[in-house]
Amino acid sequence: MPAEDDKYPASTGRRRFVKGVVGSATLAGVGTAAAAGIDSATGPTGGGGGIIDFRGVENTKGPAPRGMPQIPLEVDDEGYLKGVWPEPETRVLDNGTEVVEAKMELGGVTYTTEWFQYCGIQTAEGVRPDADQDNYFRYISNSKYDWQNSEVEGDQKVHVDDFADYGSWGNGIGADGLGKPAQAKWRSEDVSSAETLPVQLIRSERIEEMAENNEWIAASTAEGFIANLNKCTHFCCVPTFKALPDSSSAGAEDRIYCQCHQSVYDPFSIVEESFAALPIPEGE
Repeated sequence: MPAEDDKYPASTGRRRFVKGVVGSATLAGVGTAAAAGIDSATGPTGGGGGIIDFRGVENTKGPAPRGMPQIPLEVDDEGYLKGVWPEPETRVLDNGTEVVEAKMELGGVTYTTEWFQYCGIQTAEGVRPDADQDNYFRYISNSKYDWQNSEVEGDQKVHVDDFADYGSWGNGIGADGLGKPAQAKWRSEDVSSAETLPVQLIRSERIEEMAENNEWIAASTAEGFIANLNKCTHFCCVPTFKALPDSSSAGAEDRIYCQCHQSVYDPFSIVEESFAALPIPEGE
């Protein structure tokens, strides 16, 4: 991609992370300052809600108001990938209402499952803090990636070995060697398709480099893998990384591109932002 199309100079993942966080500081401050007013409209009626700080892949172009939240992940002893889900706990609010929360300190960041309560996901069974799910990423069927459709099956758990060629992989869209992507689902076993939590997964040497110099990236990624909840923050469409030839029209052939309204996200720029998380509906 030409330099003038990039928000930051070509550099290491570390430099991009730092600049991304600094660039979003003002936005995060504005969101927090408005917390009292917004929280009164989004206060919990069932589980969570209100102003939430999160880490996500940066929105660099298009109408999306913010980045998409990152999903911290880990690799188990057999090489299967799973998202990190904090242990749920019950908390009593000032008004006496009991709510179940799932949050933890991870890599110097307060990570909470409320990061994912937007775009209708707040009604999905899998996003409930105490939902009975095993947290493994599983491939979806009919992916936009030819390699995925031919080499693995839908509902199969994602394994490290499936990405052995991540340092050289390419599909004719953008530059080769930036990373190998897959489309997956998370905490979505035995639920309707409408309740699926879509995931964009990428394994990249750039993520490995970023993890060397940043506490959060080191704690939230593993073996070069990074994941985000793949719901565009504009109109909740499902974007993709290096999957659509027409992404070049938006200068997004090496980024996550939403073809619905041309929003673009940079998976190698993780920023801190704030938003008003929607509460889990009471009784759902």
